[in-house]
Amino acid sequence: MYGSTQLAAVFLSVVAGVIALSLIHLAARQPLLRAWRYLVWALVLFTLEEIIGALRTFGVVPVLHTEYAWVSHVVPTFVLVFLIAALLNQLNINRGWYLD
Repeated sequence: MYGSTQLAAVFLSVVAGVIALSLIHLAARQPLLRAWRYLVWALVLFTLEEIIGALRTFGVVPVLHTEYAWVSHVVPTFVLVFLIAALLNQLNINRGWYLD
């Protein structure tokens, strides 16, 4: 049961990652969507984290292998950094402090 749930989560996150990657060029062209650039990268990193979690669940990547232990801490940290950057950019856009 847990495996099928994990596979569904990976599938949905991969779909979300593909959609996010397709939004990169749209966000780069419009200054009001500047905050989306950071949000897109956070979503791509979240997709990567979900894939790694599924690989660990099914035993493809060993859970306690020291070579991959840092990934479970570093990737979510960068997701948080990109989310904070997106939030700060959106606040500046709402204040009217964006550059054309």
